[in-house]
Order: sequence, then structure tokens, then C-alpha cells
Amino acid sequence: MLNSALKAARDTRFLEVGGGVRREAARAFGEVFGDGPAVVVADERTFRVAGADVLAAFQDAGRGVAEPILFPQDVYAGEEAVDELRARLETVPGTPVAVGSGTINDVTKLAAHRVGRPYMVVATAASMDGYTAYGASITAGGSKQTFDCPAPRAVLADLDVIARAPAEMNAAGYADLLAKNVAGADWILADAVGVEPINPSVWETVQHHLREWVGSPRGVAESDPDALRSLVQGLMMGGFAMQAAKTSRPASGAEHQFSHLWDMQHHTHKGAAPSHGFKVGVGTLASLALYEDLLSQDVGDADVDRLVAEWPALETVETRIRALLGTGPLGDKAVEETRAKEPSAEALRDQLDRLRRDWSSVRERLARHLIPFEQARDWLREAGCPVEPEAIGISRARLRESYEAAGYIRRRFTVLDAARRLGLFESALDRIFGPGGRWS
Repeated sequence: MLNSALKAARDTRFLEVGGGVRREAARAFGEVFGDGPAVVVADERTFRVAGADVLAAFQDAGRGVAEPILFPQDVYAGEEAVDELRARLETVPGTPVAVGSGTINDVTKLAAHRVGRPYMVVATAASMDGYTAYGASITAGGSKQTFDCPAPRAVLADLDVIARAPAEMNAAGYADLLAKNVAGADWILADAVGVEPINPSVWETVQHHLREWVGSPRGVAESDPDALRSLVQGLMMGGFAMQAAKTSRPASGAEHQFSHLWDMQHHTHKGAAPSHGFKVGVGTLASLALYEDLLSQDVGDADVDRLVAEWPALETVETRIRALLGTGPLGDKAVEETRAKEPSAEALRDQLDRLRRDWSSVRERLARHLIPFEQARDWLREAGCPVEPEAIGISRARLRESYEAAGYIRRRFTVLDAARRLGLFESALDRIFGPGGRWS
């Protein structure tokens, strides 16, 4: 499974998952990069838990390796860190070897690209799917953005280190993997309305084994080796799918838009930003609640003429965006993204006609595909993830507002857009947040 995905990958040429593989870094590096020099990039903590062993592996093998580049433990995945690393790499020859998880991987990925070098990563936690992904998620200009850049040429995932990672990091990775279920449903909808056709091979890479990979949430919480191996495999496969598609569509939908929105609003809880995975987990449940409501509606009876006539003018939408998200960079970005996907009257009619005509088969496919809300909530809880918005500092009132705002910040078509086009958005939120609703 991993081997076939690796052969089809655009960028990654080597992947090894196993206990103690960090000590094989020099061998793996040589297989991919030959005899060239290396430079280890880590933060203070990841250097202690794995980077020192990686550096020693190069030194023991007699390979050229520069002094490591170390960031503080609280380094943030922002443009400033990318610029700092790029400047330091320009003074040091060698292929970067990132040792860490989300932040170190993304910062190294983009900085290496900007100095024209490939890179390698040694994963220290199963905390997200970005190791093998095309693109880096970096905050720039007040906005969380995905910058185009190649995935790593080589990846090592040391299960011994991952098992010792803080429990919340692997739990966050579990939430990020479970989120692929909603991402897949959003792709089904985008395909159904003619916005973005499904690529069957890319779809299979993520979705075919997804329920197996997320099937042992308690094992993830208990650092069970088999459960962690499945988690790592699933996350790596999600990255390979994004490599193949050169977009995050196969692994990111409405659930990620909630997380990105809160990132862009610089949300903190108890003095720190909740992890990406934990925000995505709540976003997954929020999306499933909306899907649950949507699937209960008879879209086949939609009054297309009325919906097209009542569709708000772009100027009205932009005024609403400014009221929600302000006149600064976040509001500007939301306006830009919304303009890119806002349909003309003709396009809206076509999308609604498709949904009305095919709703029976689309609803049946979505119902088969989606993990039920209650099951997803139970699995997230067993893995050690928060399942209530308040647990990450988001009130019910803010969550309701986030449903609308999240739909504006990205041009990707999701269930948020489908509900708006069908004129069901506000009534769905009334039910979701009303008595007996999922977020009552």
C-alpha cells in the first residue's frame, strides 16, 4: 500500500516507518542524495528527542554534516521563521534534514524550496498529514496560507520517538486523519455540482483504507505500536494523495476551514493556540452536524428559480464578510477567496439543477461514505481529543458564527457552500444550535 503510493508520488522517493529508524538517517540520506553534505534543522525539543541521534548517525558514518540549525521550542510556522531559515541556509551548504513535526517540517519545506534545495524529514510525532504533502501551511500577512513547494524527497518516521511524543500530539494526528472523511464528502459534493471532478486514484489513496486507519482510537491514546503504525500510514497516504493532486483537496475540506479561520483570528485558549488537529477535530464534528441536517432534507424538490433569484449580489456578500471579519488582512483574504468561487447566475442554476436532478444518488453516496456524528465523536474522545468547542475555547455563539465565516475564507467548494446555495444554511444552523440539536 505505502510502496505503491510511494512509486506514484511526485516528490518523495524514500519512506521508512519503524522503530529506531532515526539512527538510519545517514544511510537513508545516502540512498537518496548521494555523498552530498547535510544540515539538521530542529527545535530545541525535537533535537533532544531525535535530532542528536540523527546528527550522530551522520557523524558516525563519516558523512559531511554542518552545525545543526536550532529554533526555540516555541517556534511558530510563520513567514518570519521561513525567512530566518532561508537566510541561514544560504550561508551553509547541504541538504536540509528536518527533525520535528508540523512546524519544523513546513518551515523547512518552504525555506528549502526558496533556496532551491530538496529536503528530508525525520518525523517525531504522528500529529498531522503534512510530512508527505505538497505545499507548506504558513501564516503570512495575518492569513494561514498554503504555499506551493515540493514534498520531502525522503521521509523517516521513527515509531519509538512517536510513541514517546506527548499524547496530545498523536491524538491531534488522529483527528487530522479522521477529518479525511469529511474532506471526501466535500469532494463528492464538488464533483456532483461540476466544480471539481474526483480523481479516482487519488480518492482511493486516502479513502479506501481510511476506516481501518482510524479504527483503533484507544490504541492511539495508549501508544499501541500497531495503532500508531496505522495512524502514521494513514497520515503519510494523505500526504501522498496531496502530492499526486498538487492540492490539499483530497485531505482538506470544510473541517479544515474552521481550523484555518481560528488560526487566522489568532485564537488562543488558556494562553496558547490549540493544536491544528484539535481544531480540525471540532471542525469535523461541526461539518458532520451540517451534513446530518443536509441529508435529512429533500433537495430534489428545490425551487431553483427562486434560489437563483434570491441569491445575494456579490457586494452584499462582501459587506457581510467585512462585518464578520473586519477590514484588515483577514477580511481582505476572505473577500478574495469568495470572489474566486462566487457563482454567476448561470453557474448557480447549473449547480442547483445538478443537485436537484441527482440528489437521490448523491445523498445515498454521502450516507454510505460519512462516519456518523456520534461515532466520530466517540472515536475522537477515545483517542484523547476534545469533542466540545468549549474545550478549545470556542463558545457555541462563536461556533455558529464560524460556520458562516469559515465558508468565506477559502475558494474550495464544501458542504458550507452547498447549504448556502440550497437556501438551507440558516435554517440548518437553527436546528443544529436549537433545542435537541448537536450544538444545543
